Amino acid sequence: MTLEDVPGLVGRFDVVNIKLDKCGGLTEGLLIAQAAKAAGLGVMVGNMGGSTLSMAPSFLLGQLCDICDLDGPIFLSADHDPAIRYEDGMAWCDERMWGRESPDAV
Repeated sequence: MTLEDVPGLVGRFDVVNIKLDKCGGLTEGLLIAQAAKAAGLGVMVGNMGGSTLSMAPSFLLGQLCDICDLDGPIFLSADHDPAIRYEDGMAWCDERMWGRESPDAV
């Protein structure tokens, strides 16, 4: 799906499922989310599986979404450190994911 596909979804679907691996990346995903919301559509971010590193951009897009399905890392036997944390139905990325030092760092 691309940004150009959004107008054709109106009246046919209620929610757009954006997968960054398929739409062209974070920038295109953000544009799709904004256009879908402006058209009255719900927005969901999903994933194709992968590590925490591959979920991080989707985590950012998820801030604009009604539904987030970012469970790819839970199916891995080993993940990136720091790994995305799942707690009470929420997903959290450690500040170190974004290049910031841990609050506990000396």
